[in-house]
Amino acid sequence: MATFPSITPTYGMRKTSSPKIRTTQLGDGYEFRALYGLPLSQDPKVYDLTFNVSETESDVIEGFLRSRVNDQASFTFTPPAEVFTTTGTYSQITTTVTITITQHGVAIGDVLTIDYTSGSATDGDFVVASVTNDDVFTVTAAASATNSGNVSITLSGAGKYVCDSWTKTIPYNNRAIINTTFREVFEP
Repeated sequence: MATFPSITPTYGMRKTSSPKIRTTQLGDGYEFRALYGLPLSQDPKVYDLTFNVSETESDVIEGFLRSRVNDQASFTFTPPAEVFTTTGTYSQITTTVTITITQHGVAIGDVLTIDYTSGSATDGDFVVASVTNDDVFTVTAAASATNSGNVSITLSGAGKYVCDSWTKTIPYNNRAIINTTFREVFEP
């Protein structure tokens, strides 16, 4: 899979979330809300990005996007400011790993890269299984154990995207502005 070139968009991007939820209105005024589809694909993101770049960099971006149209493939993209790393503590009993980080900011279904900096747990990528509160969440380890220690987590924010359309403006010599819309897709 192709990765979007390492060209940073101009400050001021717009991120749109549209969770897939089905709502049923009941006769007494209550409503029932349910997730529609698989839990990991419930909240696809759409990014409206502007690249104010040199004409050469605009050609790189445009060539990349045209190639994705030709091969009908998605690409990997990491939105700016969507990556964070933080540290805390963990305790593992059987395969459940409970991680405590003040104001962690993760949600069920987020994929984290976890580095167990002390203890004997195995590092790797894990899906957040549950969120107890703003400071505690759990993941499931591959093997059963009893461990505890310090941990570092990284939420990369990278995902698979497609770009359905883009525009290019050349305001003056050797400068270009490309406006794009990247839509997150969920593929194997």
